[in-house]
Amino acid sequence: MTDYNLLVTEPLSNRVVAEALAQCFRVPVSDVDVADEKTDQNTRHWDAMVLCGTENLRGDVRTSLDIYARDSVQPQPSEPELAAALARVLGHSVLYPAEEFLQGVPGLAAADGTVTRARLLDPGEDPHDETAGYKVDAVEAPVTDLPNAQVTRLPEIVRYQRKPTPVRDGLVASLNILGTGRTDDIGSPYWTAATNLGAWEKLVRTKADDWAPAGWYPPDLYVQTLSARDELEALQPQLPVQAAELLEAAVDLVDREFIKLTVPDPAWYLDLRTQGLDVPDPHDAAWWWTRRPDPLPW
Repeated sequence: MTDYNLLVTEPLSNRVVAEALAQCFRVPVSDVDVADEKTDQNTRHWDAMVLCGTENLRGDVRTSLDIYARDSVQPQPSEPELAAALARVLGHSVLYPAEEFLQGVPGLAAADGTVTRARLLDPGEDPHDETAGYKVDAVEAPVTDLPNAQVTRLPEIVRYQRKPTPVRDGLVASLNILGTGRTDDIGSPYWTAATNLGAWEKLVRTKADDWAPAGWYPPDLYVQTLSARDELEALQPQLPVQAAELLEAAVDLVDREFIKLTVPDPAWYLDLRTQGLDVPDPHDAAWWWTRRPDPLPW
């Protein structure tokens, strides 16, 4: 079976859910079994091609759908595809789980075809109203049936994204083999080297991917990553000679890519002070501060 976990912004009867699922999965409505917490489990059609448990919720999302489709149901849509199809059929927005590392930032498919991200607060998570139900605090695009949600970019999509970091991974393996320290010893120089190199490589790879998946990059995170590059430079003299050489070689690989993806602009970063960000004075800035992405991603 394939399972789907979706949230809908409106309360729905079991009959409405059954008819919508039948349409989306292209099966007869008689082959869809929908039940809520009040349903007598002995009366359910457990051999149905599509099974669904519903739960009434409070707040900005009103119905939870726990859906199972048998392997014989074809085609088998992905979770985003099913959410979009249900949104069109139901006429209400449907939220679906994001990637594992983006808990609390589900995808959202609206009835008009809009697909965006939302920030979903669980019951009691809203600091202004701990008795409230689920709250959609923000969305990245306007959604008709969520008029109170702030329309804004969600920086957590960028902060918690996952990018491959093969240079960092290679350094970790090499440093651990040396036997003079461990990269998993939190707070140690080796841990700091691996962590900051990972942040530096992640930034460069995000730029190479045209700032995907979000399509932008928060300026405070950009400054934070340039500062991590500062720390890598300061760290090298503190390491044993062989470890320092390994770190220098790894950093150089990422630096070369950074140079390819940026343009020289000696004082561009000073404008970031208007956003309250802490950046170095020109006479203290290392060369990586004097190159900028073109165009700026924020």
